[in-house]
Amino acid sequence: MSKLTKEQVDHFFIDQFQSFENKLNGESKKPLHQLRKAAITAFKENGLPAAKNEEYKYTNIAKAFAKHLNVEALSDNNFALSSDEAAKYFIPELDAVRLVFVNGMLNKELSDLENLPEGLQIQPIKTAQDDFQDDFARHFNTHKIEGSDSFSDLNTAFTDGGVFIKISKSAVIEKPIACYYFTDAKEADVISQPRNLVIAEKNSQTSMVESYITIGEYASFTNAVTEIVVEDDSIFNYYKYQDESEKAIHVGATLVHQLGKSVFNSGTFSFNGAMIRNNLSIAVHSEHSETNMIGLYFLDYSTHVDNHTVVDHRVPNCESNETYKGVLDGKSRGVFNGKIFVRQPAQKTNAFQSNRNILMSDGSEMDTKPQLEIWADDVKCSHGCTVGQLDKDQLFYLKARGLDEKTAKSMLLNAFASDVVNPIKIEALKKLIESKIIERL
Repeated sequence: MSKLTKEQVDHFFIDQFQSFENKLNGESKKPLHQLRKAAITAFKENGLPAAKNEEYKYTNIAKAFAKHLNVEALSDNNFALSSDEAAKYFIPELDAVRLVFVNGMLNKELSDLENLPEGLQIQPIKTAQDDFQDDFARHFNTHKIEGSDSFSDLNTAFTDGGVFIKISKSAVIEKPIACYYFTDAKEADVISQPRNLVIAEKNSQTSMVESYITIGEYASFTNAVTEIVVEDDSIFNYYKYQDESEKAIHVGATLVHQLGKSVFNSGTFSFNGAMIRNNLSIAVHSEHSETNMIGLYFLDYSTHVDNHTVVDHRVPNCESNETYKGVLDGKSRGVFNGKIFVRQPAQKTNAFQSNRNILMSDGSEMDTKPQLEIWADDVKCSHGCTVGQLDKDQLFYLKARGLDEKTAKSMLLNAFASDVVNPIKIEALKKLIESKIIERL
């Protein structure tokens, strides 16, 4: 059964939901479960995106799922992770509030849930529907956003082990919140679907890192969703780091709502995995907001990374800046599809988008499609993309001054990546990204 059609994959998840629902023990009347049932209904209608879906034209997740995973022998989530083993994968020198997830479930023993900084509240998402009823009802899966698809519906249907994070009004959280997602693929294939809701209240400041780790040689499928709500006068820095196994399939949706005048900075850094799809969707709801997005994919072997981004400008006087860069070697493949929407009311919008790529081998491939959809007439918007090789003149110049070819290429590629690495506001993460680039070179 390892070779499944798309329809069989759809039915597999629908059948899995029935089993999941039977284990919930009395949750059927709670708000979260009503949202789960609505989500599985939506999933039944649409199923996983097929190859004919324009948004998944170059990234056939259903096919990859059928190729890599054996659904008849999935892990039962019994994974004992010691603190010493987990520590090997923590970001070096990062002093953070750590949250550790194992196969999508929060591991309280390995997480820092005691003595949290003042103004920071964290708890399992299942209990938040009771303890934070108003916040949960207002923000969990309630805001419509461009870029959300049936993978998000699937994740909502199986919401169980994620966390609720709230940064209180005027709180400045000095330590980043570091979420480590461990996937246990040591003894069998595994599926995990973590779901988080993050609320940054008025005048707060926070940084958050999500790091995805695969342990073991078997295949895995991760379908992750993080919803982030940013209110008035808040600053939120969000980073996603991916260095998974060669049999890891990853679909991740980061759904951001700048509900108040705010600054949202994001960075997505992808280095390894079988097939990775990153959906970053940002809706700007309030005037004078700023949105900054950087991304780097540094690929080799047969890794496939697809970055789909959306910035939806709904109101006037806002600015967004987006720069994604890729270096592709071996038989790797990259996809970039960036959309900027400027609605008719969103006059005085400044929106800029850039995607630049370097192909290091004949076997690597890049598909890029930056897009603007503008209904307003008083805006400044631009977009562009490039796909090419290292500049031969620059390479010759460096070699002529005594550098060997490897060192010269390394200098050029580091310079190429610098403007998406330097803006990282967490020094330990910046050092890790720089070390990964050097290691790959």
